[in-house]
Amino acid sequence: MPQSAIQFFLQLRCEFRVRPFVFDERTKRGFVPLRRMPPRKSCPPEIKSRIMLTVLRTYAKRATFTFGAGLLLLLAALPSIAQDQPARPPITGITYVRLWSTDLPKSVAFYRKILGLTPRDAGCAGLMRPCFIINEHQQIALAKAASDPPANFLAEIAFATTDAAGMRRYLMAHNVAAVSTITRDINGTAHFSLLDPEGHPIAFVQAPAHRQFSAPAEQVSTRLIHAGFVVKDMAAENRFYLDLLGFRLYWHGGFKDNGLDWYEIQVPDGDSWIEYMLNIPPGADHKELGVQNHFSLGVKDIHAAADQLHKNGLQKFDGPEIGRDGKWGLDAYDPDGTRVEVMEFTPAKEPCCHPYTAPHPNQ
Repeated sequence: MPQSAIQFFLQLRCEFRVRPFVFDERTKRGFVPLRRMPPRKSCPPEIKSRIMLTVLRTYAKRATFTFGAGLLLLLAALPSIAQDQPARPPITGITYVRLWSTDLPKSVAFYRKILGLTPRDAGCAGLMRPCFIINEHQQIALAKAASDPPANFLAEIAFATTDAAGMRRYLMAHNVAAVSTITRDINGTAHFSLLDPEGHPIAFVQAPAHRQFSAPAEQVSTRLIHAGFVVKDMAAENRFYLDLLGFRLYWHGGFKDNGLDWYEIQVPDGDSWIEYMLNIPPGADHKELGVQNHFSLGVKDIHAAADQLHKNGLQKFDGPEIGRDGKWGLDAYDPDGTRVEVMEFTPAKEPCCHPYTAPHPNQ
């Protein structure tokens, strides 16, 4: 309580001999009138002590009531504050990867002939051309690179959501910058794009129900299971993907058992994942970046996939072999050097470094 207020009450009680306020049963009034008496020349110490104690007790009671009332009001407001924050809609998987190409005819031949994918004009977000169908919900899209191509040929990763508008509201409510407006294609696909904390282009896509798609016999894989990209600031990326979007750890490991070179996190409502490629030198050349910025197709049998690649005309690729993650895999490269990893859905042995902490993708 302020010192000036204490002095005022001391003077009031001593000089005017004011009685404490009480409830009068006779008059049924809450407080009796103050009664002035002849003033004292001085206030005895024992009276000062009693007055001081009364004043402090009164102030403490009032302060406690004020604080308690404020706290109750705050607690009562918390549910409405929480309700004002939009919930995150489901993120169910990776719907497409878009790749830069310096020579579209060569790239089209690789994805159509070597991987056995079917080109389609409809069903891809933004009606991108060329677009290749992996299954009813996933595609690979190509885009013509500029004369001065970017270092990262993995142009965009798109995630599937059940509510594009709700996802955009959620991101905006959490102050995520540079979120584009929603575009609705003639085929009913709704999508928007943004950059993650390190500037990697990503998109969210709400696709309509697709018609059934039957993969041709020469198609090497019918599942896009993950995409990987170079990451420099893992903490910043984790705040975005793990804390904000709800991704979960799938596996992490390195070239050495105690190292951390790969960090894989799954979408919160599916079994696809993204992979941080860590410890890549800042001056890495195009060939090295083509290895690191990649995507992966899932298969049941890596040896059958290798045989199909040979039949489709690709005679040179790396593998098959078992990787540090315990899975059989092989690596092929498109005409621009972007790595296409083909990987079995489940591990053949225990992985190095750390166990898996989330479900493996469905076959």
